[in-house]
Amino acid sequence: MEKNTNIKDKIEATFNAIEAIEPVTVSPFFKDKTMQRLFEEKEEVSLIESWFSPKLQLATLVCVIVLNVVAFTQLNSNKYDSDINEFSETYGFSSDSNASLFN
Repeated sequence: MEKNTNIKDKIEATFNAIEAIEPVTVSPFFKDKTMQRLFEEKEEVSLIESWFSPKLQLATLVCVIVLNVVAFTQLNSNKYDSDINEFSETYGFSSDSNASLFN
């Protein structure tokens, strides 16, 4: 029986606490002020968002394509091969051209 009275006391204490809560008064313009603040923040463009603009994406794509075309033409030129061979011979990186790893 002590448990039942203990539970009843807890329930009564909870209801008394609920009755002690006073209603909250809200400014009539709270919603308007909140909406204005939300839209203010939305109108500002952050630095990160400006990096993902379509203009910048297009400019970056063009630069990457031009860089790849220049690198590809330089890679296929004979001057590149001769420069690499000269470099490897100068620093002793070259070996016999007929040598293989499997010999």
